Amino acid sequence: MTAPPAPLLLGCGILHKEIRFLIMKNGWPIETHFLDSALHIDFDQLSHALTTALNRHAEREIIVFYGACHPLMETILDEAGTFRTDGQNCVEMLLGPERFSAELEQGAFFLLEDWARRWEQVVTATFGTNRQVIREMYRGDRNYLLCLSTPCSADFRSKAEAAGQMVGLPLRWLDVSLDHLETVLQQAINRKLRAKPCPK
Repeated sequence: MTAPPAPLLLGCGILHKEIRFLIMKNGWPIETHFLDSALHIDFDQLSHALTTALNRHAEREIIVFYGACHPLMETILDEAGTFRTDGQNCVEMLLGPERFSAELEQGAFFLLEDWARRWEQVVTATFGTNRQVIREMYRGDRNYLLCLSTPCSADFRSKAEAAGQMVGLPLRWLDVSLDHLETVLQQAINRKLRAKPCPK
C-alpha cells in the first residue's frame, strides 16, 4: 500500500528560510508550499491565492502558516477543513505575544528581511509613489522601524536603511531567536498529526 503524502505547511513565505531551517533541524515530516509575502497588501489577491492553493492540495493534510491576515481568514480555513498557526501575525509568532505587544505599543513598525528587500514595491503598491504621502502615513502612528534579524537572515542593513529613509522613520535592530516560532510550528504540527486519520 502506498504511504499517504506528508502533511503540507502552506502559507506566507516571509519566514520561509526560518521555517525550512526548523523543519530540517527537527526532522519534521512535513512539506512546504509558500505564497508571496506581498499578498498581504491586497485582500482579494490574498484570498484568491490562498483558496487556489488550498483547492489544489485538497487531498493533502494541510497546516496553514498565516496569522489573522485577512478578515475572512477563519472562514476560508473552515471551508477547507483546516486550521492556521496560532498568532496574530508572523511577527507575533516570531517574537512571542509579550515582546510583540510591547514594541507595538512603543510605535514599532516591524521590518523583516523579505519585505526590506522589496520595500519600495510593497509600499508604493499600497500608498502610491508620492513620498510625502508615504511619510505621513507611516509617521502618523509609528515611531520607528524595528528590523528583525534572525539566525537565517542575510545582511539587509542597506535595504533597511533605504526603507527608513523612504518612510522617514529611524531604525532599531533586534536579534531574534527562532525559539518562539519553533514552538508555534511544533504545536501546529502536533495538532495536525493527532487529528490525522489512521490509514486503512
